[in-house]
Amino acid sequence: MKQLLIAAGFVIFSCTLPFKASAANFDQLDVFGDSLSDTGNTFNVSGGRVQPSTAFPPDPPYFQGRFSNDRSFVDYLGNNLGLTPTLFTALPQNTTTIPSQGINFAFGGSNSGLDNDFIPNAPGVLAQVGLFTQRLQANNQKADPNALYSVWAAGNDYLFGGITDPNLTVNNILSSVTLFAQAGAKNILVFNQPDLGKIPYASNTGASSQLTALSTSYNALLANALSQFSLSNPSLNIIPVDVYSLFNQVIASPEKFGFKNATASCVIGDFQAITSVCNNPNDFLFFDAVHPTTHAYELTADAALLAIKAKSVPEPSTPLAILAFGAIGAVGVFKRQKKTVKSCPSNHS
Repeated sequence: MKQLLIAAGFVIFSCTLPFKASAANFDQLDVFGDSLSDTGNTFNVSGGRVQPSTAFPPDPPYFQGRFSNDRSFVDYLGNNLGLTPTLFTALPQNTTTIPSQGINFAFGGSNSGLDNDFIPNAPGVLAQVGLFTQRLQANNQKADPNALYSVWAAGNDYLFGGITDPNLTVNNILSSVTLFAQAGAKNILVFNQPDLGKIPYASNTGASSQLTALSTSYNALLANALSQFSLSNPSLNIIPVDVYSLFNQVIASPEKFGFKNATASCVIGDFQAITSVCNNPNDFLFFDAVHPTTHAYELTADAALLAIKAKSVPEPSTPLAILAFGAIGAVGVFKRQKKTVKSCPSNHS
């Protein structure tokens, strides 16, 4: 009965608030982040074009430069928007132009500031935004107001960067948003953090309680900072994506979203010493100790699409927000089981 109610919630929601975001008519997707958003930059600079199996992350078992078993949320989101951003590392040297569908600047290991915790000379997220705005300035251009700018960072700060003050990372994200606003951007997608205390890495290292505290503090501070910034910049469309709630719901009821295991990882070992890989990665929420499987990324993209749509209508009520996550759950089940749902009535208005 619960499953049927969730499914019904999805049908109602999708009819009243179209699920695909292509109607938003963004003409670029520009991506800034760490390994959760990287679709091949780290892979390219570590020799993936020549020797994929020894690159970072190795292919196989990772998929074509993604830190997962298949496509990332950027791929799924871009597919729904009809946009494929060009990898930063695939651009010709010394070019300052922005490709027509956007750029993916994200690097695995990037922190929220200027640096990267693993790749020498690779930019942190604030530095990525700086590279983008410098390109605009070099051409005397403003940021495309019809583009979508995606920012997801801070995990590396807490997992590997030794940061224990969430104010530092929130300030970095807010500095990035400020640079976007100053450059003329209008639509900025900002992801919070899942509960890092619940990823396999946390239980493997005994850091669960500390990482949970950092995640919740960061998310609360980020939400408040973005809210205050929005009030001061009413023409800016900041679109928050609550992956914390999404992942917590998946972990609490994995079968509702099509998973069988939401605590362990499919890949055992690190990039240089992988000891085993499961045969059924999409049964798992986590591909390795830090990164989600492709199905989890697909749900993340669904959450982003719903957040985009929610910002195109009046402020959603609490029941609408609850229904949105119910819709994501239903999407997860429908996509995995390949069930057919009756189409919505046509709207001729």
